[in-house]
Amino acid sequence: MAQGSKKKYTSKQKRQAEHIAEGYEKRGKSSKTAEARAWATVNASSGGGKKSGSGRGKKTDKSPMRKGGKKGGKSAGTKSTSRSKKT
Repeated sequence: MAQGSKKKYTSKQKRQAEHIAEGYEKRGKSSKTAEARAWATVNASSGGGKKSGSGRGKKTDKSPMRKGGKKGGKSAGTKSTSRSKKT
């Protein structure tokens, strides 16, 4: 299997990567960058392509998919850190 081949990935992983890439493209990233980041996210959550054999199933770590995003980035930039003191 050649480097960069997606042959060992499940159809679910391929759908996830496609959906994640669409999100990056909506935010202005190039299609090449979006695809690279999408596959990096899928690899981080699932541990890469699925290998054959029984007993190899692992739960997916969803934290890489929740990290960042449009909502979090905007709200983090607008919040103020200063608090007014009343004495």
